[in-house]
Amino acid sequence: MRVHSFFLLLLRLLLCSRADALFGHGLVRCQLTSLEDVVYVEQYYINKFLLIQYNSTLGNFTGYTKRARDVADGLNKSPDLMRSEKRNEEKCKSHIPFTLDLHSKPVEPSVRLRSVAPAGSKHPGMLVCSAYGFYPKQIRVTWLRNGNNVTSDVTSTEELPNGNWLYQIHSYLEFTPRAGEKITCRVEHASLTGPKLYEWDPVTESQRNKIAVGTAGLLLGLVFLVTGLIYYKKKNNAGRVLVPTG
Repeated sequence: MRVHSFFLLLLRLLLCSRADALFGHGLVRCQLTSLEDVVYVEQYYINKFLLIQYNSTLGNFTGYTKRARDVADGLNKSPDLMRSEKRNEEKCKSHIPFTLDLHSKPVEPSVRLRSVAPAGSKHPGMLVCSAYGFYPKQIRVTWLRNGNNVTSDVTSTEELPNGNWLYQIHSYLEFTPRAGEKITCRVEHASLTGPKLYEWDPVTESQRNKIAVGTAGLLLGLVFLVTGLIYYKKKNNAGRVLVPTG
């Protein structure tokens, strides 16, 4: 259904609903149990109450109140709208194989290992290993200290959905820095041929932080320079006296 038709239908439902109606929304989805058994559904709600629904299995709109049934009858009598709904159903069927193919292929996570300031901890340091944008959901993030598994002082989030069928996860390690100690984050996922190791390098991180601070300082200096030039130009122009000629 075209966008403007969607809002027109919601408006009609709002007008024929109770006077205290405050919120209307619609839900459009494709339901499937197999590539052959695909159902296209449109649902329209007022204050979370389902008033009208289109189901491709029935091939028409159904109203769930007396006034909504009157609206549904009018919609079902529109040949243009029924053809539009049929096109939506075909589009739904044509997109599902592409979507299934896209998400049947594992997507490799992007991993970042960094230090953060610990809050209220007995340990003076904390590392966080973050994996972003991976699929499927199942992933394993663990820590190694000098090649040995670390089981204490470790906390992790659940796999968090990004909203685009991909996921992210964050694992935290509290530790006390020691000279010569090697700390590694190990990531295991279906997209990888084997475990991937990410070693924390405090020297590299320190250099990266210095570059970031230097860049921020340079940008701040440019802001002050431009502001000063603008102020000087305005002040210089204000001090001029225009002398008429001729």
